[in-house]
Amino acid sequence: MEIKVIGTGCEKCGKLYENTLEAVKAAGVEANIQRVEDLLDIVRLGVMSSPALMIDGKLAIAGRIAKVDEIRKLLEG
Repeated sequence: MEIKVIGTGCEKCGKLYENTLEAVKAAGVEANIQRVEDLLDIVRLGVMSSPALMIDGKLAIAGRIAKVDEIRKLLEG
């Protein structure tokens, strides 16, 4: 599973990254988690609001910090 936490490095982006790490651990899935902070890379991904979470190339969450349980459900889903 490929997961991208997308944002410019702000506090909210960091919290989404932490929540994503916890959710992956709770779900017991193997995932490659990557932070995308470069503005050009963010634009190339088509993300217009951050923080955002992309799972296997699909934008799952944008513009807010998702809770651990919400992310876990997306991963198990």
